[in-house]
Amino acid sequence: MAVQQPTAIKSLRALRGAENACTRCPLYKNATQAVPGIGATQARIMLVGEQPGDQEDIQGKPFVGPAGRVLDEALEAAGLSRGDCFITNAVKHFKFEQRGKRRLHKRPNAYEIDRCHIWLDSEIALVKPALIVAMGATAVRSVCGKPMTIGKIRGHAIALPDNRRMLATVHPSYILRIRDQDDRHAQFRKFVTDLKAGIRFLKKPA
Repeated sequence: MAVQQPTAIKSLRALRGAENACTRCPLYKNATQAVPGIGATQARIMLVGEQPGDQEDIQGKPFVGPAGRVLDEALEAAGLSRGDCFITNAVKHFKFEQRGKRRLHKRPNAYEIDRCHIWLDSEIALVKPALIVAMGATAVRSVCGKPMTIGKIRGHAIALPDNRRMLATVHPSYILRIRDQDDRHAQFRKFVTDLKAGIRFLKKPA
């Protein structure tokens, strides 16, 4: 099956089909399926993560595993819901290493991020968000087209070439990996603060 080119894709439904037919990088060979973005078709805010995890790969939806639960809690604390957002990933197939019966996450490399970039671009073109929240280094690289240090730009609405804005923050899985409970709670509150900064930006007059 030939992969549809982004310029020919006029709907999110057609985009999902094209993503599932994608063979632009080797990740499709071992993944269960591509995991497209979901949410409001004209959402003003788009949340971009790294890639699907184990549960996302199985269910075919983004952020339905442990990191998704952290994201839902943070959205609620910030005064948002999934229904307010379009949620997706920079890379659409799950990259993992098999360890016995477990599939352990592996970070996408620059080639895989770049090869998958056309699908994120298509989602942005169709949804037309005013603000893109890039969660984690992979998302920042995909949205900006180059690596950037999150610590230097975190929480600020940065101008993109297409007159949109990007706000960089951490990925929810980063919070999950913190062992110290007090530190984890502090980082969660900071993540919520970042989301609230995005809401304030959206409320500013055009």
